Amino acid sequence: MDKRLLAFERLLNIMDDLREKCPWDKKQTLDSLRPLTIEETYELADAIIENDLSSLKGEIGDLFLHLVFYSKIASEKGAFDVADALNAVCDKLVYRHPHIYGDVNATTEDEVKANWEKLKLKEGKKSVLEGVPSSLPSLVKAIRIQEKAKGIGFEWNNVEEVWGKVEEETAELKEAIQSKQQNLIDEEFGDLLFSLVNYARFINVNPENALSAVNNKFVNRFKLMEELIEKDGLHIADCDLTTMDLYWNKAKHILRK
Repeated sequence: MDKRLLAFERLLNIMDDLREKCPWDKKQTLDSLRPLTIEETYELADAIIENDLSSLKGEIGDLFLHLVFYSKIASEKGAFDVADALNAVCDKLVYRHPHIYGDVNATTEDEVKANWEKLKLKEGKKSVLEGVPSSLPSLVKAIRIQEKAKGIGFEWNNVEEVWGKVEEETAELKEAIQSKQQNLIDEEFGDLLFSLVNYARFINVNPENALSAVNNKFVNRFKLMEELIEKDGLHIADCDLTTMDLYWNKAKHILRK
């Protein structure tokens, strides 16, 4: 037997044992597993960002376990089992890739995505945006909304138009700030962020990845600044902004090397 099938069978058998014999595993429900799965997903994302393939292997295994766990609970409820879940996704992939399994011609990524969205509408979805989870982090959600809108042709013509929208939203935010109406400021700030996400797509930047990289850069630089301050016998809480800025630039210079 294929070693992949053997490994998956082993996981299924272990899951059966744990669900029957382990006090903790026996108590778990769909609801109790949900926050743990979210945490595991972020740990997987961290491993990808850090390009830590050793950790990535472990995190993929953890997610496999959670998916098998959900399927086990569902089978106990008589809803479906893991075979049903796997066959369902296989059927969906075949249906949504007619350029591979049918006679549809799609040679570019954009053509594939556009066909994908049209097929989903034929499946009975009322909106192209229906598949965007409401609980997604807002930045990721903005990316997905725009990608799905693009999939059916609702898209800017060129990057210059998109940048013009960024400038327009920036001006509107400045006007809102002058009005001192907080609700209006919040709305215009959101509009500006949304337009920047749009612009990011046109310059081939993933805004989630870009912001994550900047966050990590700031954390690393800040921690080094703290170390440099402590090394000189000072306490960061006692330093004024000018002093911290001096050490910040030192840390920036060191890390750039």
